[in-house]
Amino acid sequence: MVEGGTIPYPILSDAGGNLGRIYGVYDENAGINVRGRFLIDPDGVIQAMEIMTPPVGRNVVETVRQVKAFQHVRATKGGEACPAEWQPGTMTLKPGPDLVGKVWKVWKPPKVG
Repeated sequence: MVEGGTIPYPILSDAGGNLGRIYGVYDENAGINVRGRFLIDPDGVIQAMEIMTPPVGRNVVETVRQVKAFQHVRATKGGEACPAEWQPGTMTLKPGPDLVGKVWKVWKPPKVG
C-alpha cells in the first residue's frame, strides 16, 4: 500500500474509450477498452506496450521491472542495455555490432528458485 493512499505516478480511466481508440485497445462491439499497458518515456515516446484480453491479467512485477530497466537505460544515455530477466544491480550489456547474435554467450539470466 502506498503511504497516504496516493499513487506516485499518473494513472487514468478512459470510460468513453477516447484514448483506447487512439492506442488501438478499444473494443467497439463490447464498448470497453481491453487491458492495455503503455510505458511512455518523459519525451512522450512509447517504449513498451502490452495488450491482454480480459481472461488473462497483467504481471505488475514485470511492469515494475521494465520501468526500472527503461530508467536505467535512459540514465546511461543508451550506453547500457538490460537483457531479459534483468534486475537492478545485475549485469547489463553494452549494445553494439559485436553483441549481435551473441547475447546468449555473455548473458546468463539469474537462476529462479
